[in-house]
Amino acid sequence: MTEQAIKPASDHIDIADAERRIKAILIGSIGNLVEWYDFYAYTAFALYFAPAFFPGNDPVVQQLNVAVVFAATFLMRPLGGWFFGYLADHFGRRISLTLSVVFMCFGSLIIALTPTYATIGFAAPVILALARVIEGLSLGGEYGASATYLSEVADPKHRGFYSSFQYVTLIGGQLTAIIVLLLLQKVFLTPEELKAWGWRIPFAIGAALAIFAAVMRRNLHETEAFEEAKKVVKPTGSITNLLRYPRELLLVVGLTAGGTAAFYTFTTYMQTFVKLSVGLTEDQTTFVIFGTLIFATILQPIYGAISDKIGRKPLLIFFGVAGTLATVPLLMTLKETKSPFMAFILICCAWLFVAGYTSINAVVKAELFPTNVRALGVGLPYAITVSIFGGTAPAIALYFKTIGHEEWFYYYLAGVIFLSLIIYSTMRDTKHASAMHRHE
Repeated sequence: MTEQAIKPASDHIDIADAERRIKAILIGSIGNLVEWYDFYAYTAFALYFAPAFFPGNDPVVQQLNVAVVFAATFLMRPLGGWFFGYLADHFGRRISLTLSVVFMCFGSLIIALTPTYATIGFAAPVILALARVIEGLSLGGEYGASATYLSEVADPKHRGFYSSFQYVTLIGGQLTAIIVLLLLQKVFLTPEELKAWGWRIPFAIGAALAIFAAVMRRNLHETEAFEEAKKVVKPTGSITNLLRYPRELLLVVGLTAGGTAAFYTFTTYMQTFVKLSVGLTEDQTTFVIFGTLIFATILQPIYGAISDKIGRKPLLIFFGVAGTLATVPLLMTLKETKSPFMAFILICCAWLFVAGYTSINAVVKAELFPTNVRALGVGLPYAITVSIFGGTAPAIALYFKTIGHEEWFYYYLAGVIFLSLIIYSTMRDTKHASAMHRHE
C-alpha cells in the first residue's frame, strides 16, 4: 500500500477493496483482543487468586506482590518487541502476529494449571512469574506488529480511525475479562469457589481463545506495504538498520512515557484503587470499571476519526495539557468520594483526555518509520518505555500507599505526562509528514 490512495476502475472494486481492508482489520483486531483478554484476566481476578500464591492476611501486601509480578513481566517486553519486530519486518506481519498469540496461549495455560502455594510452596509464585514473563514476551511483540499491520492495511484518509481499533480491542480485552468475572461472580460460582479454584477458569478460556485467534491470523493476507518494500530493499528488521533513525526512536520513547503511565493507571491499577483506596465493594468496583471501559472504548474511534481531520498533534497536546493539570485534583477527588456513580464520572473524565493518547499513539509511531523497519521501530522502543513507565505504575502507586503517601503517585503521574507534553509540542504532525510511503 502506498501513501497515495488507490484509484480502482469501478465502484465494484472500491467495495471489494474496502471489504478486504475491513476484514483484515477485524481479524487482526480480534487476535489483539484475545491477547489482551489473556493479559488482563490476571488483574481482573487478582483479588481472588492473590491469596493462593502469596500467603498472609494483609490484602494490600498481597496486591503489591501481584503488582510486582505484573511489573516483572514487562522486563520481557523489550525482548518481545525485538524478536517479533524482527519477524514482522523480515518475514512478514502475518507470521509475527500468529506466533505472538501462540505464546499468549502457552502463558495462560500455565497459570490455569499451576498448583497453589499451599501445595508446592515458593515454586507457585515462581511459576506464576514465569507464565507472566511468557505473556509479557508475547505482548511485547503484539503491539508493534499489530500497530504496523493495522496502519498499513488502512487507507491513508482513514488511517487514524482504523488504527484506533488497536486500543478498542485492547480495552475490549479487559472488558471481556470483566464480563467473565461477572458471569462467574453472579451466575456460576460462589465467592468461596472463586477463591478456591474458580479463578483458573478465565485463564483456561483465554488459552482456548488464543488458539482460535492463531488459526484466524494464519489466513490474514500480507500488507501491500510489506510486499512492495521487498521489491525495493532486502528485508532486514535489524537493530543496526533501526539505529539509522535515532530521532524517531527517541520520539517513540518520549511520546509513550506519559501516555502509557496514564493508561495503566486508569485501567490496570484503577480496579485496585477504587477497591482499596476509594473503599467500594467488589461488586461496585467491577461495575464502575466495566462502565468506564465501555466509555473509553467508544472514545477511541471518535478520536481516531478526529485525528484524520485535524491531525495527530492537536490530540496529543490536548492529552498532555489536560493530563498535567487535571491528574492530581482528579485522583484526589476520586479518593475522597464514596459514591460509585461519582467514581464512574471522575474516571470517565480522565478518559476524556487519556483517549487523546491511546486512540492515535499506534498510528503516530507507525507513521514515523519506513516500511522495512516499521514493526521493530514501533515495537522495541515502545516496549522499553512501557516497561519503565507503564508496567511499574501499579507497583509504584501501591508502594506509595503502603508508606502512607499515596498522593505522591498523583504528582509522579502528572510529571511523567508533562515530560511527554514537551515532546508533543516539538514533534512534527505525522499525519502531514508521514513515512508510510517510504521503503528504505
